[in-house]
Amino acid sequence: MKTIKNENGQDFDFTENIPYREESFYKNGPANVERCKLDLTIPQNKQGFSTVIWFHGGGLTGGAKHTPMALTMDAEHPSAVVACGYRLAGTDGAKGATCIDDAACAVAWVLKNIANYGGDPAKVFVSGHSAGAYLTAMIGMDPQYLRRYGCDYTQLKGLMPLSGQCVTHFTIRAEQGIPMTQPTCDAFAPLYHVGTPNLPPILLTTGQGDMEMCGRTEENAYFCRMLKLNGHQDVTHLVFEGYGHGCDYPSFPPFVQFIHRVAWS
Repeated sequence: MKTIKNENGQDFDFTENIPYREESFYKNGPANVERCKLDLTIPQNKQGFSTVIWFHGGGLTGGAKHTPMALTMDAEHPSAVVACGYRLAGTDGAKGATCIDDAACAVAWVLKNIANYGGDPAKVFVSGHSAGAYLTAMIGMDPQYLRRYGCDYTQLKGLMPLSGQCVTHFTIRAEQGIPMTQPTCDAFAPLYHVGTPNLPPILLTTGQGDMEMCGRTEENAYFCRMLKLNGHQDVTHLVFEGYGHGCDYPSFPPFVQFIHRVAWS
């Protein structure tokens, strides 16, 4: 463990590579099981803090866990950040569904263990960029995934998908021989689950429509509308003009404001 600071000068304890699956999983599995670990960034001298679980992007086939310290920048109530790795589709037999399952297991670990570090398990948010945003929505909206690990989506305080896919992810479509430009909406699509009851508050962010990846802006606009039509009124879609798929920089301040409102107001 080491001490790191955010841009506000606040101190955090940083611990990396904590296993979130059972010990036997790491002993005899393929090499990519080493990706099933998480990094904890915990505010020092705080109790009952909120926590953001962060999933990296990379199309479900690439990328690596990292900690966006911008998510800790609430001066009054700094959040912990849990950066989670997951097995990559196309590696050692893993598929897109494997990524979702790993992510759900990581979220369940946080819900069950964050109190041991001083956090409030009733103030857990899930977020991520691109593929990580897709994982955020799937775990937060399809009840089966967290229930496999003894938890429930209703335990989550909020969802913050950043430039996420709302139809079936293109990597999962590719596994079925469906091209990227052929949209599909099945059980692997967040859109498919807009009727799930009692969803937490949701903040969606995307870049400008003609600069974003493959219609993400329009997907998220429709996603937001359908959630509202299904009765989920605490959902907002922010579009950042002048930004494309890499719109994390303008997304983080609204995420921090969203956490403050939902967790502390």
